[in-house]
Amino acid sequence: MMAVAAAQKNREMFAIKKSYSIENGYPSRRRSLVDDARFETIVVKQTKQTVLDEARAKANEDKLPQEVQQTVEDQDNDEEEIRMVAVDDLPQKPEEHVPSANDEDKETDAGLTEEEVVLQNAASESPEAEKEVVRAAVVVRLRDGMGSLGRILKAVEGYHGTVVHLESRQSRSEGVAFDVLIKVDMARSNLLQLIRSLRQTQSFGSVSLLSENNVNVKAPWFPKHASELDNCNHLMTKYEPDLDMNHPGFADQVYRARRKEIAEIAFAYRYGDPIPHINYTETENKTWSAVFTRVKELMVKHACSEYIAVFKKLEEEKIFVNERLPQLQEMSDFLRRNTGFTLRPAAGLLTARDFLASLAFRIFQSTQYVRHINSPYHTPEPDCIHELLGHMPLLADPSFAQFSQEIGLASLGASDEEIEKLSTVYWFTVEFGLCKEKNEVKAYGAGLLSAYGELLHAISDKPEHRPFDPASTAVQPYQDQEYQPIYYVAESFEDAKEKFRRWVSTMSRPFEVRFNPHTERVEVLDSVDKLDTLVSQLNTELLHLTNAIEKLRQPFC
Repeated sequence: MMAVAAAQKNREMFAIKKSYSIENGYPSRRRSLVDDARFETIVVKQTKQTVLDEARAKANEDKLPQEVQQTVEDQDNDEEEIRMVAVDDLPQKPEEHVPSANDEDKETDAGLTEEEVVLQNAASESPEAEKEVVRAAVVVRLRDGMGSLGRILKAVEGYHGTVVHLESRQSRSEGVAFDVLIKVDMARSNLLQLIRSLRQTQSFGSVSLLSENNVNVKAPWFPKHASELDNCNHLMTKYEPDLDMNHPGFADQVYRARRKEIAEIAFAYRYGDPIPHINYTETENKTWSAVFTRVKELMVKHACSEYIAVFKKLEEEKIFVNERLPQLQEMSDFLRRNTGFTLRPAAGLLTARDFLASLAFRIFQSTQYVRHINSPYHTPEPDCIHELLGHMPLLADPSFAQFSQEIGLASLGASDEEIEKLSTVYWFTVEFGLCKEKNEVKAYGAGLLSAYGELLHAISDKPEHRPFDPASTAVQPYQDQEYQPIYYVAESFEDAKEKFRRWVSTMSRPFEVRFNPHTERVEVLDSVDKLDTLVSQLNTELLHLTNAIEKLRQPFC
């Protein structure tokens, strides 16, 4: 358990821990969900490089053994990540290093890879951790053929390790005869020494250490339990009333103070707390009433049937009433009863990765502040009226709730480029999606259902309507200052889900995840034991379903 905790702690060094807002050097104006995802990519690279530089400096200070140069840039350019699950996943050989004038200075650098940083930091936790035997995999490229294999085995024996698995294949890299995958049990400190020793042997093309388990250490940290969403509240600045003079509340000091007050309440929220009750003012309730009345008028003709059905149910339960804003807690309780979704308060517009991650747990992070009274029918940023009228009704629909969760699950551990694509798919579906219903185009996107001007534009003949296809939708540029020129139309929610599943299966993430509703935990399906357990559970459920079908087929007595 200590080893797992240490490895996890070191992996989290590569996670982004700072807010992606203006203080980190990114402009506050004119930002979109995809703009933010791209900014995250930059911050990830900077953070990762800083961590590696600090670890290498520490390694040099501690006079760790000199290792053959293998730079982080070479590792990042190697698109085929090394993994333990199959020898066919071995990467191609990095490009040969071209000597330069700076090589003399570089020779003082420990040259640690990310995996070695994790291993070194785990070993430095304590003397016991340093000597603890771990199982790791090493990939060695043999230049001179299988005759060099004996040297490897002898070196493993010399460092008091045990070979538990060995595979080889003919290499696809020029100048290399064979690729060999060796799994060993060895003390952490000896493992680092072994790698250094192997790299000093000229007959080996390269030596690569794999992570301590079969989840790639280079995958970004992501929450495994709903409680870890407490760490997923990074905000992006966009049209903040304190920062953007075009915001309708920029010159209203009372409104700005109110926004700050509600934001502080959200920042203080922690998993398991009751959602804070907001005593909305007469002005805020008046703003809600104006938008609520207009949406109710338009939805009958332009909203999809699923939205209308839940809207009416919310009215029947007195959650949607004209004279007052609903509280997030009562809305969260309603969603839990219908689809298992719940809400947690957010202080503002979250980063793409953080927001999508919450959907994986069937949790929607919702703002609690209200748009300015001077602009009731349009808001330059999400507010609770947008969340309540736009998102909540469809989150109470089982099919749409499932689709939203699948987007969230696909985002966990996804690359930065894939987060951009998922953000774009989310934009054109959950925010601005259209669907067919009895040969008519209806709206299901929250951005349409809570902004009547764009709703009327979207269902008119002015914009272009394209069939929903995730692959093309994911790379379609968009902007959020004006009405969209392009909208994607799904045949149905079920059709959209099926197309989305097929598209997600092509993503590069080297593992699959599932959400366990009993533990509120996301499980990484990275071992045969976990898959065996899941198959057993599914078989039990299939047995119950088969029995139910047989009973229904029996004639009545």
